[in-house]
Amino acid sequence: MSRSPAGTRGRCPLGLPRAGEKSAAAGGALFSGCRQLAGGFVLAAALALPLASAAQSQDSAARQDPAKQQAERQLTQPGNNAPVWGAVRSGDPGYTSIKGQETNILIQPAMKLPGQPALTGGEAWRLFRNGVITPIGGWLLAAIVVLIGAFYAWKGPVKLHEQPTGRLLERFTPLQRYAHWVMGISFVILAVTGIVILLGRHVLLPVIGATLFAWLTNLSKNVHNFVGPVFVLSLLFFIVLYVKDNLPRGYDFKWFASFGGMFGGRHVASGRFNAGEKAWFWVGVVVLSLIVSVSGLVLNFPNFEQTRSVMIVANIVHATSAVLVMALALGHIYMGTIGVEGAYGSMRNGYVDETWAKEHHGLWYEEVKSGKVKAGKATGSPQSAQVQH
Repeated sequence: MSRSPAGTRGRCPLGLPRAGEKSAAAGGALFSGCRQLAGGFVLAAALALPLASAAQSQDSAARQDPAKQQAERQLTQPGNNAPVWGAVRSGDPGYTSIKGQETNILIQPAMKLPGQPALTGGEAWRLFRNGVITPIGGWLLAAIVVLIGAFYAWKGPVKLHEQPTGRLLERFTPLQRYAHWVMGISFVILAVTGIVILLGRHVLLPVIGATLFAWLTNLSKNVHNFVGPVFVLSLLFFIVLYVKDNLPRGYDFKWFASFGGMFGGRHVASGRFNAGEKAWFWVGVVVLSLIVSVSGLVLNFPNFEQTRSVMIVANIVHATSAVLVMALALGHIYMGTIGVEGAYGSMRNGYVDETWAKEHHGLWYEEVKSGKVKAGKATGSPQSAQVQH
């Protein structure tokens, strides 16, 4: 058997690779193919990542853009404006060419009032006014009226123990009486119109009907707005005029300790004004009435660019303080008219009999008689006083 010629060792006679060489060549080709395929995948991924990132950014921007989101929603859910109103209710400012406070906010942001859930400002105010102030204020005023009626039926008016002397003392000057009546009459007008506005829907509307109630409420609102500044000015003048005689004194505590002699049957000595009148002056006239006045002016003149949240707070403060001062005023009006005999005549005519002054304001009577306090004198009855010069 002849030997293979040189250069042909390891190969088949026909020039084909042997079995070992064939396997090695196939493996090398397969590895080279895999390497090329992996490189292609890497290159494709490198090209696809920026495209995917850009598409994701565009999709995220589209989701964040309310206009595009709403446009897409209109294709699948025509008429569904939930995203738009969701953005409006958020209280975020939008764009408007009108200048001013909150002109670029359609609906106020969320506000939480006492005892109420967090709602948009207007809705929170409506629920608090109709669900808290109106019912509590209405029942409070009704309860005060009932209590006063029951007390009057039980005790009746406070009468003098001695007969009038016919000698009169001037308790209020004409200026003091005019200041009182201007403030008092304007207060009553504001109270009546305010009650119509606050409680009329629940009390008057079922009785008089919608047409008459609408007319009455509109009239009450306008009268309330115009009389308010008159009350504010007269209130300030009244406070300046009466503050000196309403300063607290040591003997006022005795009056409070015996409830003004209301249940003991004996009058407690007091100055020109007793402790109850002084309490009404400081709590009802000075504190509550000034709060009503300031909050009312904020509501009455919105052209000073108050925000809606300021108007809401002012309305709640105004209504609450007004109900409280009306409740106290009912007691004051009762005592100054039918509760105490001769009290109304003193403010109407300015004069009281010496017997009345001695029994109700004994310390003031002694100061007048001793000359420490100047007061005009007259004779007759308070309704027809004959002034002594």
